[in-house]
Amino acid sequence: MNKQQLISEFTQLLGNDKVRVGLKATEHYRTGWRSGRGSAIAVVFPDTLLEFWQVLELCVAADCIMIMQAANTGLTEGSTPSGDDYDRDIVIINTLAMNKLHVLGQGEQVVSFPGTTLHTLEKTLKPLNRAPHSVIGSSCLGASIVGGIANNSGGSLVKRGPAYTELSLFAQVDKNGQLNLVNHLGINLGDHTEEILTNLENGAFELASLATQEKASASDYIDRLRDIDSDIPSRYNADVTRLYEASGCAGKIAVFAVRLDTFEVAQKEQTFYLGTNNPDTLTHLRRHILTHFKNIPEVGEYLHKDIFDIAAEYGKDTFLSIQHLGTDRLPKLFAIKGRIDATLNKLSFLPKYLTDRCMQLIGKCFPQHLPKRMLEYRDKFEHHLILKMSDDGIEEAQQYLTQYFSENPDAGNFFICDKEEASKAYLQRFAAAGAAIRYQTLHDKSVGDILALDVALRRNDLSWVEQLPDSLTQKIDKALYYGHFFCYVFHQDYVLKKGVDAHQVKKEMLKLFDSRGAKYPAEHNVGHLYDAEDGVKAFYEELDPTNSFNPGVGKMSKHKRNCGCC
Repeated sequence: MNKQQLISEFTQLLGNDKVRVGLKATEHYRTGWRSGRGSAIAVVFPDTLLEFWQVLELCVAADCIMIMQAANTGLTEGSTPSGDDYDRDIVIINTLAMNKLHVLGQGEQVVSFPGTTLHTLEKTLKPLNRAPHSVIGSSCLGASIVGGIANNSGGSLVKRGPAYTELSLFAQVDKNGQLNLVNHLGINLGDHTEEILTNLENGAFELASLATQEKASASDYIDRLRDIDSDIPSRYNADVTRLYEASGCAGKIAVFAVRLDTFEVAQKEQTFYLGTNNPDTLTHLRRHILTHFKNIPEVGEYLHKDIFDIAAEYGKDTFLSIQHLGTDRLPKLFAIKGRIDATLNKLSFLPKYLTDRCMQLIGKCFPQHLPKRMLEYRDKFEHHLILKMSDDGIEEAQQYLTQYFSENPDAGNFFICDKEEASKAYLQRFAAAGAAIRYQTLHDKSVGDILALDVALRRNDLSWVEQLPDSLTQKIDKALYYGHFFCYVFHQDYVLKKGVDAHQVKKEMLKLFDSRGAKYPAEHNVGHLYDAEDGVKAFYEELDPTNSFNPGVGKMSKHKRNCGCC
């Protein structure tokens, strides 16, 4: 089957409006959110699980590479082609239209289709008094549930660990080149492919019990966190204990559905805002809380004062957009912004990223958006921690923090947030994630590239504040630190000076991480930006012996393997 025949088959199956071809029509889907792009002969948009299967059949028959894509919010180029050095034609399969969600039991579990977003899950569970794995960050950008599972995504919720399940329905190409559907959902959907997919699509199944031998979440994560003397990070991409079929698959199989646990919503929550100039204070608090507290925090988000300042100025419009418009509209707004940028950036007489420049100016027109006490702590303290406790943990934390800081007045201080302060503290933390990019975008004439890394430190590491050698600091305009403190997962954004080679700096940074026993990436998958470790490579090759799905991730070969032993 040649290209035109394949495209004709796609069009006959899906309709003209569900098949995009040509450089312009496919550009948005061939380009990564932050970086990365490549060629594809078509982008297709199946509406149903059965259409999804039929698209896969056509791709396999035509010996095409298949790249799964939902909202394309990945940070490491893992859901787009990367370059033009593949040995076969590429078809991008966008799954967003397949966005059903089946609620199991009284909401204790769900079955998610490949295009269902975290935001949809959060809204569905709210009236059931249940909560999903993640409620901040990517959910506001439209990221999919399956994308989180496939990429070992973490999050800000301390107790829940990486996105993980052992219950999934997926298709894979075996070593003989045959496409097979594998039902490991733990749900009887029938015996034949069409029957299985149709029954799942229509919700035509019954479950007598939700109990299974397989896990539907990382249920052992709290025990792992409490082991503070381990020299292994608590969560990171290359953790082979978290690689299981759909979990951590990085698009090396086609995932049709995943089954996941949900979580009880706390009766009460209270946020504490901590500040200190001595990182040892936070080290002590983390170790004490994880070992002695009966109740683990819900959230423990760290901000250095430098990223606090950058977020306050360059994340202000994001902050205000969420505050006044809510998260419902954000996915569409970000999508519209992306399309506008893609169009305007081609016009040489306009400055690049005009929408960012306009939004920055609009943000400046609004009055101060941060609470007075947060600003006072910014002036007094270098290190900030947003700590949320729930139910019995509230009194436990309040008593301990009051006693600790009264006995150690030089260690720092804390205040109990009112509702508005708590909301704005989390918005400030969320705005930090994109603020460094905005800063670099608006100062592109005076600064170099941005290097965004996420790193997981050893659980027993006492020196979590990074100390860079002069050979690196002289190449950096701004080093910005924030992250999930109790998990010891840090996002580290480096805005480089003009003319500095970002690839060389990254190489030096990763060598430094290696010397500290850290792991990277911590929660964004290797994509096309990182070398996969041996255990991850073996996992990918087992899932996809012929290298038919998303070849090249982990900087592995992009060429076809003709048998499972290669």
